[in-house]
Amino acid sequence: MRRTRRRGPVQQLGALILGSTTLGVMMPYPQAGGPSSGASQREAPPPLATAPLPTPEQGQAPPMPRPAMDKPPVETVRTSACPADMLEVAGSYCTEVRHTCEHWLDDEKLPFARCGRYSPKARCVGKRIPKRFCIDRFESGEAGTAPEARKSTEPRQSTDELPLNHQSFQLARQHCAKLGKRLCTESEWNFACEGEDMLPYPYGITREAVCNQDRADLYENNPRRRILRDLRVPNDPDSRCVSPFGVVNMVGNLDEPVSRETGNQPKFNNALKGGWWMAGRNRCRPATTAHDDYYKDIQVGVRCCADSADGPVGVRGNPGF
Repeated sequence: MRRTRRRGPVQQLGALILGSTTLGVMMPYPQAGGPSSGASQREAPPPLATAPLPTPEQGQAPPMPRPAMDKPPVETVRTSACPADMLEVAGSYCTEVRHTCEHWLDDEKLPFARCGRYSPKARCVGKRIPKRFCIDRFESGEAGTAPEARKSTEPRQSTDELPLNHQSFQLARQHCAKLGKRLCTESEWNFACEGEDMLPYPYGITREAVCNQDRADLYENNPRRRILRDLRVPNDPDSRCVSPFGVVNMVGNLDEPVSRETGNQPKFNNALKGGWWMAGRNRCRPATTAHDDYYKDIQVGVRCCADSADGPVGVRGNPGF
């Protein structure tokens, strides 16, 4: 007869623990929101978000959105119709203008009489023609560099900033040609000085002490002969002697040779524009035409023009367009 071995208290406790562990492994987790078989309730992990698959009618699935990122700045490159040392002049030019002086500083019968103030409204009694061209912002310098191109360590009154003088019509034409430019025509020079409003002075209708003009100390202290003093002023980017197009020192400082355009064959090809540092007209329209093309002196400088890269409005370089 087979005898049954009785378990002791320790053995019964071990069997009970082993059975409980096995039962816990075999029982599944309760469903979310359903009853729990234990003392605590466990929650099921949330389902993963998935995008619906496209149907044949929908075609390709839309692209997954990308995280927002800072876009790099777009570098814009500004192109100019003129070289860096020149300005573009474009607009409607009047071939003949009438100004009315309201207050004369000198006897108005004098050939170089100065007007203190003009009537605000100028009259165009000629034709309006379109123009587009480039012109030097400053009178050509002795070193061939614009003042903004100088090194920061150079003094402000550097001789490199002084405009070139002792020029003539012929010398000025050669100088501009070496730079790949040309002399301005008289109408181009007029327009760059006065703008579409036909100003008598580049800065307005009232004569102001903003340009190098009206000097009384013209001559050196020499008892034998009269020698003009060199009273040029350097090209100054901050000058107030500025035309509507931003061109500096178009009146005063130095006479500037231009090519004449008169319909009748002139005696000389040149005209001197703008006046110099003496007390003269120093306006946009007047011109000195008594000198030949080889006349040069201490008060004659040079300013160049060029064709615009945007193309002319009409025939390039032709004063009749």
